[in-house]
Amino acid sequence: MKKQLLALLIAVFIGFGANAQVKTPETNILVLIYSQNGGTYKMAKAIAEGIQEYPNTRAIIKRVPSINPKEKLNSDVEKLPVAVIDELANYDGIAFGSPVHFANISADMNYFFSQSIPLWTSRALEGKPSTVFMSAGSGAGKEAAILSFWNILASHGMIIVPTGIMGTAGLDKSVPQGNTPFGATALTGSTGTRPSLSELNLAKEQGKALARAASGLKNTENIKTVKTTSAEIKTDINKTLKDNNIVLPEAPKPVGNYVPYTISNHKVYINQVALKEGKILNPGKVGANVTDEQAKEATYQTMLNVIAVLKEACGGDLNKVKQCVQLTGFFNTTPEYTQHAGIMNSASNLTALVFGEKGKHARATIGAVSLPINSVVEIQAIFEIE
Repeated sequence: MKKQLLALLIAVFIGFGANAQVKTPETNILVLIYSQNGGTYKMAKAIAEGIQEYPNTRAIIKRVPSINPKEKLNSDVEKLPVAVIDELANYDGIAFGSPVHFANISADMNYFFSQSIPLWTSRALEGKPSTVFMSAGSGAGKEAAILSFWNILASHGMIIVPTGIMGTAGLDKSVPQGNTPFGATALTGSTGTRPSLSELNLAKEQGKALARAASGLKNTENIKTVKTTSAEIKTDINKTLKDNNIVLPEAPKPVGNYVPYTISNHKVYINQVALKEGKILNPGKVGANVTDEQAKEATYQTMLNVIAVLKEACGGDLNKVKQCVQLTGFFNTTPEYTQHAGIMNSASNLTALVFGEKGKHARATIGAVSLPINSVVEIQAIFEIE
């Protein structure tokens, strides 16, 4: 009997120890807003509170940059960290908040998303849960504004989490409320304390719903990862290119006493600039006569050229690529320019999209006073091939 009891206790302790070692990765959710007077920010705090009530989930509140740098913001809003478009891909879910401007989202939020083309082409936001909340002075156009935001999120392939009738049972019907079935809103122009307690409670429920969706999807992906065997999964690069509508250009030809690539110890070394159809795409200097978006477009084209040359080095078969080892981006910029990494993400995102796990690489970004033939970018790439 004593031996049986001892065996049972040992089994319990072993089971407890095994369970104690199981850790679920933290779910990180971004609450991204534009807010001038603080109404949307108050709703964002309620959204974040609801998110963090869900187990093992963290909320991060950030704001988009103002179009007008001289615009005076609410003091609490001004202290928020400013987001950059490329970081959206790093979160497990995103809640977007904006005031209603003429039955639409704010111009500042709209401009922020106008920079998301590289995320769209690389499908970086596809499958991520998202939700929208807003504030409106009169309440007019709030539902149209949320639906207009949904159009953007749907174009990115994001999963949209609406509010439905959640939280409505607890609404204080004695005061005007901004609730909608699409997302929480605040009637900031109404009398009394705004947002109202009911509006904040609905925002909190919305945050919980987003956290539940994001955590569930993240855990599902973790299960898939655990079930994946250690054997390498073969992916046809040609199919990847076709599925993502990526057309490689003709590999640029040398215009001097050099070759387009060299191979040494299974390493391919390539340098390319932003040539497109024989001309430099968006020539000039970032911070002077070239915008960030034009520089990202040129960087994307340069990386296409690199991959086209790499295909030649592989004898026409990109499936021979074993690893992207290193990418180095040189950018023609003004001395005070500092956003080189954001521009280089266009090349990194494309590489990761085309080659998957094999596309993960070390990277450097460097500013330059000038570059050959006035190209805004030059990329040096090192790949390992079979």
